[in-house]
Amino acid sequence: MPNIKSSKKAVKVIAKKTANNHELKMRVQNLIKNCDKAIAANDKTEAEKLVKDIQKYADKAVSKGLMKQNTVDREKSRLTQKVKNMK
Repeated sequence: MPNIKSSKKAVKVIAKKTANNHELKMRVQNLIKNCDKAIAANDKTEAEKLVKDIQKYADKAVSKGLMKQNTVDREKSRLTQKVKNMK
C-alpha cells in the first residue's frame, strides 16, 4: 500500500482504467459470441447489426492498444464473410 498521496491517487486511477479496459474487451468478446449465435439461428438482420457494433468497438480497442490490429482484422473478416454467406 502506497504512503505518498500522489501514489494513492495513482492506484485509484490505474484501477479505474483497468476496469474500463476490461469492460471494452469483454464487450467485444460478447458481441462476437452473440453474432455467432445470430448466425447459427439464421437471423441475418441481427447478425448484420452486431457486425457493425463489433467493428466499432473492436477498432476502439485497437486504438487503445488493448487488442492487436491483425487479430481484430481477422475476426471482422471472418464474421463479415459468415454473414455474407448466410441464406
